[in-house]
Order: sequence, then C-alpha cells, then structure tokens
Amino acid sequence: MYIRQPAVAGSFYPDDSQQLSAMIAQFMDSAIESEPISRCPKMLISPHAGYIYSGAVAASAYHQLEDYTDTIKRVVILGPSHRVPLQGVAIPDASYFKTPFGNIEIDQSALLTIKHLDGVKVSPHAHAYEHSLEVQLPFLQRILVDFKIVPLVVGQTEPHIVSGVINALWGGQETLFVISTDLSHYHAYEHARELDQQTSSAIEHLHTDINCDQACGCYALNGALMAAKHHHLTLSTLDLRNSGDTAGTKNQVVGYGAYALF
Repeated sequence: MYIRQPAVAGSFYPDDSQQLSAMIAQFMDSAIESEPISRCPKMLISPHAGYIYSGAVAASAYHQLEDYTDTIKRVVILGPSHRVPLQGVAIPDASYFKTPFGNIEIDQSALLTIKHLDGVKVSPHAHAYEHSLEVQLPFLQRILVDFKIVPLVVGQTEPHIVSGVINALWGGQETLFVISTDLSHYHAYEHARELDQQTSSAIEHLHTDINCDQACGCYALNGALMAAKHHHLTLSTLDLRNSGDTAGTKNQVVGYGAYALF
C-alpha cells in the first residue's frame, strides 16, 4: 500500500490540522453566495493557489456541496501538471493521498475503468509534487462525509481525450468532477480583470479552445467543458477575483474563478 504524501502542506496551506480546519471554516463562512441552486453540482471549477490567495474563491465553489455531503461518494479531480512535462492523462500508482486531515482512498475500480483509454498512463512522477490536485483535498475532507477520489493530472491533451475519460467515469449523483485551474498570471490588476472576464465568458459559453495563457489548467478545462456540453449541463459563475483582491499586491496578479455546473 503506497500513500502519496502531501507536497505543499506547510506552504500552500497549513500543515497543522487545527489551523487548516479553522482557515477552511473561515473561508466557508465568508463564501460569496450566488442565487440558491437546489441541485447537486455535477462539476466544480476551482482555483489551486496558496490558500491565502485563492482559498476564499475556492470556498465559493465548495459551498455548493454543503447540502449534499452524504450524496457524493466519488470525486474525480483533474488539474494541470506544473512540474513534469506531460502529454495525456496521468493516473497515480498510490492507494491513498494524505493531507493533514488524514488519508483519502483512491477509487481503484475507477482507475481500472480508464487505465486503457487513449491518452491515459500511470505516472507516479507526475503526481508526486503536483499541487493542483492536492489543494482541493482539504476542502473536500471538511465537507463530504465518506468519499473516494480519482486524481488525474492532465498534460497537453486534446479535449476529446479528456472528455472521453470524464464520460467513462460520469456515473450518477454520487460522482462529482472538480476541475482545478487558475486564470491569468502576472498581469497588472486592471488588465488581469479584463482578461479574466473574457476567459470567464468563454467558460460560461462552454468553449473548448481556451488556451493556457487564459487558464493554466486549460487542457483539463477544455475537456471538461466538452463533456459538459455533451451532457447538457448548465453553468453558474460563483466568484471571479484575483490575488490583488485577496492577499497580494496589484502590480502582478493571478486570476481565480469559481464555477458550478449542474
């Protein structure tokens, strides 16, 4: 049994479970609420920066799960590869991912379902230090009661490949997809707001040609939006801010968006 150890606990988020719990609770209490939506989300789009920068925006997405804590039993998380050059979709060889809150079991049957699909490969190296999936896990652990994960690092990949993986795991209300992506990077505040508004409009219209200057998780995002279009999902924009609004300076900011698809 191999446990993937946390790579960014103590840097992107606290490595002390009590401090981490308090931080997430604060984010959730102050989450921006959109108009009430009385349906369980099928897909969330959430940022993956350090919590002081993007945690408040991520909370707007995870707030949508609070009435469905017992419903969701499997979470498929797709995010970009920041450290390892990658083509295709990488699955881990681990049995669990660990965070300060404890271990989360990986759904091995789900991995078997997709292991032989086009573009899918086993790559522990792609997962070892990747933060885009890891930072989503403490939010999930604090909201959901009993669930397994399917962690997928998505490299340079055509949308239909990613969409095919998502369709193979679609399931019912028990399955949630989390797409991990930030938006624009290192522009001045006002310019970043303009760029991110344009990208947000593309997301809202389920475009599948978003590039990596617009969203670092563009390959996972485009595939997810293709699947969303195929399954006739509707999208709600929950939050759109940047690090200049949360905890950073305004000369070079990173954009964050939170969305739910139903």
